[in-house]
Amino acid sequence: MKLKTLALIAFFAFIGQSYSQEVSDTSFGKGLLNFTAKDSSFSVKFAPRFQVRTNVFWGHNGDNYNSAEYNFIIRRARLKFDGFAVSPKLKYKLELGLSNRDIAGANEFNQNSPRYILDAVIMWNFYENFELWAGQTKLPGNVERVVSSANLQLIDRSLLNSNFNIDRDLGIQIRHWTKLSGNFVMREKFALSQGEGRNVTVGNLGGLQYTGRLEFLPFGIFASKGDYVQADLKREPKPKLMVGVSYDYNQNAVKTRSNLGAYMYLEDATLYQTDITTLFVDAMFKYKGLSIMAEYANRDADSPVAVNADGTETGDIVRVGSGFNMQVGYLFKSNYEVVGRYTTIDLDDITGRAMEGQYTLGVSKYIVGHKLKVQSDVSYTTADGNAHSILFRMGFDLHF
Repeated sequence: MKLKTLALIAFFAFIGQSYSQEVSDTSFGKGLLNFTAKDSSFSVKFAPRFQVRTNVFWGHNGDNYNSAEYNFIIRRARLKFDGFAVSPKLKYKLELGLSNRDIAGANEFNQNSPRYILDAVIMWNFYENFELWAGQTKLPGNVERVVSSANLQLIDRSLLNSNFNIDRDLGIQIRHWTKLSGNFVMREKFALSQGEGRNVTVGNLGGLQYTGRLEFLPFGIFASKGDYVQADLKREPKPKLMVGVSYDYNQNAVKTRSNLGAYMYLEDATLYQTDITTLFVDAMFKYKGLSIMAEYANRDADSPVAVNADGTETGDIVRVGSGFNMQVGYLFKSNYEVVGRYTTIDLDDITGRAMEGQYTLGVSKYIVGHKLKVQSDVSYTTADGNAHSILFRMGFDLHF
């Protein structure tokens, strides 16, 4: 069945390409298929991409580093479709994941099936500067998470993101932007979602999730939506800054990381529920090849320790605490970039997890921007100030 599905996708991509020669822009990086109907009633762009990488890991045993552990993986392999239907004001995005990491997470709440669907969302510009989004997509959380994995300036996202991000969910969003004065722009985003992450189809026993975000751009908008693309590939001629604040409230959450993490089961096989809040404050700055991104995250819960009816602890604990992440990159005219990142994670004592710090240094070569690039980085991670591990990664991205 899986092979039939992929064959069908490939067949329609081929047929669409055959009929779209007159209107297609098929140069590399602009989609394998770029089709617009003759009557302009719809359009579709098909852009597959994948990321391949090598990881080399050295763990510290208290006295010295262990022998290297090697790992070769296809980190991401995805099929992306987007365009408009009926009117350019009604856009859509569909993204499917094929790699092991993309489809992992089968459980009883998604009927023990692979989670192929990453995004399936419509975006309707229904009035002036207002847009209604409906379906499954990323919530308006921290800027690092909303930046596509195809547009990162290091091999992968930070420890702050892996501990605190709120990822994708099913629901609706309202988005709006306002021009305050001169070039000063403010964007407002609000999401109402299911609260248990992507592809959950049955058994939503908790409450709903409410997410709000405000973004301030005092010097005007970035070129080519560069506030959500890492690295200053456009080499902004004037300083550009985006400052954002997100607040997320997940009512009666049943997972250890809000809408992510493990389900918190009780002895009677029901789910433990507690209200979880997450705060993000972040910024993106770009100017003449220099890019700076900074993030702060804080998570709290009403009752973070899961307990049974008789008061005994189950062992599940909400990942409460805070984190800070900052990365600075400079893009040379040769399209080589050097990037440094510092991340610290300070989880509450009840989690039983040590304070972590991570230092990362990376080098990237952008051959065709983010569409074709080679990257490498090395990270040194500490736990409570003690040596913990060294991780070296190298990989490439290919994005049609």
